[in-house]
Amino acid sequence: MTEDIPQQPLPVVVLCGGRGTRLGAGQAIPKPLVGIGGRPIVQHIVELYAAQGARRFLLAGGWRSDLLSAAVDAITWPTDVSVECVDTGVDTETGGRVHRLRERLNDRPFHLTYGDGVADVRLADLEATHRAGGRTVTLTVVRPELQFGVVELADDDAITGFREKPRSTHWINGGFMRMEPDVFDVLDADCTLEREPLQRLAAESRLQSHRHEGFWACMDTYKDARALNELWDAGVAPWARQAQAASEA
Repeated sequence: MTEDIPQQPLPVVVLCGGRGTRLGAGQAIPKPLVGIGGRPIVQHIVELYAAQGARRFLLAGGWRSDLLSAAVDAITWPTDVSVECVDTGVDTETGGRVHRLRERLNDRPFHLTYGDGVADVRLADLEATHRAGGRTVTLTVVRPELQFGVVELADDDAITGFREKPRSTHWINGGFMRMEPDVFDVLDADCTLEREPLQRLAAESRLQSHRHEGFWACMDTYKDARALNELWDAGVAPWARQAQAASEA
């Protein structure tokens, strides 16, 4: 199923159809254009992949895809990095957006991630997990930090302590997926990737997990955006450190 040795870096699809309404951006700009340190989050995502060898990016645009395309065109990318914004429809679901990019992917394996999440993921580790699993899709799973603190209780309901925003004990979909071309067997123009397609792959034992214990964050609310900007302003953004380390390796 997997190629033994990729002949060239795999293309990267970034889902960029979100509106960003919970970020306070309202109807002004698409979610992937909300900034961290004065640069849109999608630029941070592209740079994280590019620092680890990726060279071709397809941004699956949706609402106000024109703004996304203009922003991408205004960024000075490295000369060997290609970033193309593709309008995949305003109300298209996530699986449908990937389906509409099928011809551009030329029946090759590819990476897929969301345009609102950053992490210090090492793509070499993801690739190793994918090859060892031999499945159609490898999905990076993470344990997010809980929004609230936790109260610890004894058997008699006495409160024994508190923990401030611990990590969840459950794993969730963190994006940063590695996909084989046969994923299109379960995709169509109207599907939501996270529902029927991934459920079917799981039922058919074609879905692999890659556990990521490092940093991961999704920019879903204004509070999330502020936290990511604070990390950037303090010079301790883990995803940027990973990109820098990869580029120096």
